[in-house]
Amino acid sequence: MSVHDGDQIDRAADGLSPEELGIRAIGPCMLPSPVAHRLGSGSVHFVGAADKVLLDDSVSGETLSTDASTQPAGFELAGPRDRIFFDPRLARFGIVTCGGLAPGLNNVIRGIVLELCLGYGVRNVLGFRFGYEGIVLRHGHVPIELTPDAVAHIHHEGGTVLGTSRGGQDVEEVVDSLQANSISALFAIGGDGTLRGALAIAQEVGRRGLSMAVVGIPKTIDNDIAFIDRSFGFVTAYSAAVDVIRSARVEALAALNGIGLVKLMGRQSGFLACQAALASTEADLVLIPELPLKLDGHHGFLACLERVVERKGHAVVVVAEGAGQDLLNEPGREPQFDKSGNPKLKDIGVFLRDTIVAHYASLGREATVKYIDPSYAIRSVPACPSDSVYCWNMARNAVHAAMAGNTAMLIGRWHGRFVHVPIELAIRRTRRVSPDGDLWVSVVESTGQPLKFE
Repeated sequence: MSVHDGDQIDRAADGLSPEELGIRAIGPCMLPSPVAHRLGSGSVHFVGAADKVLLDDSVSGETLSTDASTQPAGFELAGPRDRIFFDPRLARFGIVTCGGLAPGLNNVIRGIVLELCLGYGVRNVLGFRFGYEGIVLRHGHVPIELTPDAVAHIHHEGGTVLGTSRGGQDVEEVVDSLQANSISALFAIGGDGTLRGALAIAQEVGRRGLSMAVVGIPKTIDNDIAFIDRSFGFVTAYSAAVDVIRSARVEALAALNGIGLVKLMGRQSGFLACQAALASTEADLVLIPELPLKLDGHHGFLACLERVVERKGHAVVVVAEGAGQDLLNEPGREPQFDKSGNPKLKDIGVFLRDTIVAHYASLGREATVKYIDPSYAIRSVPACPSDSVYCWNMARNAVHAAMAGNTAMLIGRWHGRFVHVPIELAIRRTRRVSPDGDLWVSVVESTGQPLKFE
């Protein structure tokens, strides 16, 4: 299995069957697509056609067979269909953004609205305010009408014009409200928790026998959703982090035994820290959640840091927020969780800053630690050109899927192609950096640090 922007620690594609990759549809597509008419029949892919992106695209992987019953597993290719389920003149669509901010949210909102209205001729698009909370009627958040004119320039700004929130809502109330607003399809933009909520909504819709589609657009700066080559906003985030790392180096150079310490996002996965370190070329030590952090001993972090400072006169350390959490846990204390159900992390950045200062003091040596936590600044910037294009393609393919009546799925990119991924499969596990994979080896070769601190 080939991967992009890193490795999956558990080889999530192993052993999956074609049935597990199947996409649910709420009904047959009976209406001609205005997009298909405009683009021409040669530009569309047919729903249910055997046009797949294989899970394993390597020569050593599975090979195609002439027997349809033994075909290898693959994702359904995304794109416009020749026939659609919803009548664009009558259908009404909803968009919601949930969880933390990420570059590109406004780009995705804009792309969905433009494709619905200008591509398909849809007349009614609602934006629900402040996450899933904004869908529930009793919270009093009035949805806003989204038109091409209203969203024309929102991509120039960071954040989301719809607002966002964390935490779940009663799924029956959510579906009641969607019904009350006559929603034909809901686009849910968010991370793991958002996608779990979207799946619950799709399941409740199914129990009620409603003709309502739920399509996810995965959003995570951590880049940790399985079966997604890359999340939107990720390139922008690590590009912004590069400037921070370079600033940390400038600060470190200006002090005796200066140490620049930068904490980046990455609760369970160190993709952002790895990519930012590689792109900056300034990092000397990178710490990620996937590898244990040992402080003491000849091969421990502190000894390695000493050797870098002695050799160069300064050092730059990049740490993912989820690294070294075992060092911070208090014995006997129950773990705490946020509204999204994620464990609350202790601040590894502050811990390392204080630990480094105390370590050098114990040696009778002076060291200056400059600690920078740029998390909110990074996630609130507008999307870079690369992400802007990526967001547009995610958005338009989400619209194509919804118009065809596909549900309980998200838009992903696998082996460089946009595909339909069942939400249930995507949330089954977290994508993580492999300690023996090419991405981590690349970081080790770039920084000169050991494969692990032991």
